[in-house]
Amino acid sequence: MLQRIQTVFLILVALMMLLTLFFPFWTYEASGSQEYYGLYSFYFEYFDTEVNDMVRTFFPFTFIATLAVASVTVALLEITRFKNRLLQIKLGALNSLFIAGTLILAAWFATDFIKSQGVTGRYGIAFFLPAAALLFNLLANRYIRKDERLVRSVDRIR
Repeated sequence: MLQRIQTVFLILVALMMLLTLFFPFWTYEASGSQEYYGLYSFYFEYFDTEVNDMVRTFFPFTFIATLAVASVTVALLEITRFKNRLLQIKLGALNSLFIAGTLILAAWFATDFIKSQGVTGRYGIAFFLPAAALLFNLLANRYIRKDERLVRSVDRIR
């Protein structure tokens, strides 16, 4: 199981999507003032000057975290299903959808806030981790399909 290259790629997918939960997708800090906005997987936070404290909004932003956790779960499940390569291919396609959904939702929330508030921030590391995870997931699926073709060609020889 661990000696296959696709397992390494799937572990990297799970690790990157897990790290996505802890780093910011987008942040904005105004120089010279206390204005701060940050988009994370679980919440959106900003500094409210009226209460002089950080305020966190959870509702639509938890969908990003839900998709990221689903992606980690599917990647780990996909690793354990090494004997059933066709199921692994299907789980890999499902995982690609979860990862793309994470990336699309994060980009949508960040650009929506940029347009509504008129501020330009910077994208964090968590914005790029799902893109790398998607690449590693595609590579894992490629090697799983390659293994399946090899097994079928050996079956034809018998």
